[in-house]
Amino acid sequence: MPFGIVAIGESLGEPVEITDSVVEEYAAEKDTLRAWGYRRFRRAEDGVLLTDLAVQACEQALKEAAVDAAEVDLVVLATADFAEYLCWDAAAAVQGRIGAVNAEALVINQACSSGTIAFDAVAGRFATHPDYRNALIVSANRVCDTYQNRMDSTATVLSDGAAAALVRRGHDRGRWLATEVITDGRYADFFRMEVGGTARPFGAPGTSGTQGLRVRNPLDRLGELLDNDARRMLAFVQKFSGNMRVAVDRVCARTGTEIGEIKRFIHLHDNQKAAADIARALGVPRERLTGDVAMDHGHFGAADQLLGLRRLMRAGELGHGDLVALTTLGSGMHWAVTLLRV
Repeated sequence: MPFGIVAIGESLGEPVEITDSVVEEYAAEKDTLRAWGYRRFRRAEDGVLLTDLAVQACEQALKEAAVDAAEVDLVVLATADFAEYLCWDAAAAVQGRIGAVNAEALVINQACSSGTIAFDAVAGRFATHPDYRNALIVSANRVCDTYQNRMDSTATVLSDGAAAALVRRGHDRGRWLATEVITDGRYADFFRMEVGGTARPFGAPGTSGTQGLRVRNPLDRLGELLDNDARRMLAFVQKFSGNMRVAVDRVCARTGTEIGEIKRFIHLHDNQKAAADIARALGVPRERLTGDVAMDHGHFGAADQLLGLRRLMRAGELGHGDLVALTTLGSGMHWAVTLLRV
């Protein structure tokens, strides 16, 4: 179902330099942070929440595309984890606040892979709703510092921000070609918060105080989840880059593309070592992956790919007809790639 990107808007938190004092604020390991390579991250002001960022990014995309919100047929909100409330539809809240009164609202919450998967969701809706013409894909991340430590919940430094793409049926630029996703649910428990769901609700016996309220770093859970079996742990680590290559190979096969034809791989804003591992698995130079953008801004959950694409296009590093792969992995576990022709 052919559609392409008309405009991309964004809304980011304030830049914060990663100094020794900031590292101490988050009780993070200095040597680890240095090895990761991040120079700064983005932190939203108090009171600026996920849907605030999403709405601002949508409004900018609509303005740049010269499209009225009432002309939007579909709003897809992609998030990595938390919105403002439980038992609440954040996608509908965004739809209402931007005035997209004629749009269906859909939320995708597949961790850091959500923004990449969202393109496939739009393709499906366009295929089944021939009257749909305009859609907004908005990926947003707002760290809840009560639940997550920005520098210790994952192997990245977490940032606050959102990016929104106004996409249109039949538009020839930024054209969606295909999306491939690999899911391995054997690792679904790898990343989760222990308290707050129906298994252990807030306030239930044994959940007093802050016990279980923090998302633990998944690498710290690796041993206990895999019974400290060295072979199982090695197999899991190898999947990180191995499955990414499989997903890329699949999307290339579906579109008749050689991996060498892809000019840039806009990967999630991972740390330097992890990104280098992905580049080796893909058999491409490190420079063809997102680099300085990640180190200068931090990891925006599901929004990294749209933010990276916007910057590369504005910098003139991508020309008409270039192939771009939006690549990501996320808890679940999911590995996803969306192939676009600029």
